[in-house]
Amino acid sequence: MKKIVLFASGSGTNVENIIHYFSTSQNVCVEAIFTNNPNAGVIEKARNASVRCVIFTKEEQNSGKLLIQIDQIKPDLIVLAGFLWMFPKDILTKYITVNIHPALLPKYGGKGMYGHHVHQAVFDNLEKSTGITIHYVNEKYDEGAIIFQKEVSIVDCTSVDEIAQKVHQLEYDYFPSVIESILKSVV
Repeated sequence: MKKIVLFASGSGTNVENIIHYFSTSQNVCVEAIFTNNPNAGVIEKARNASVRCVIFTKEEQNSGKLLIQIDQIKPDLIVLAGFLWMFPKDILTKYITVNIHPALLPKYGGKGMYGHHVHQAVFDNLEKSTGITIHYVNEKYDEGAIIFQKEVSIVDCTSVDEIAQKVHQLEYDYFPSVIESILKSVV
């Protein structure tokens, strides 16, 4: 059984989708959800799915205590699904870690470019399309090797919210299956 650990800072809609996708799997198990936000909606989603949820602080992340908790699980893959902090180097050197970004990187990536901020920038720049990027995580925001991208036309979108809805649908449609593909290649 391959084990995954999910990290999220917000509402947890992608986490919920991933948990649901793997809920009947004989090969993959969501072992835990980690969040840095004690008020995150993902905590309730974890509780509803009976998945262990760990809330941690910046101090715990920086002191190595977070790595100790992850080492106890020994995940085959760490998945960032709306996690907003820079991911710690000590974990990156030990575990394969992937992230989803709500744009076609390298466009609209980097520090401060997440969620609504990305969609607003896409809207303000009158882009004709946008999409998602799933990539490996390295020591810089949104600069890891790209695993998968999917583009969607937004020429019919008249608001940031409409763009967000189209991007969220791509996330729900593709993120779990790409995770599954990555896990098949992990020995």
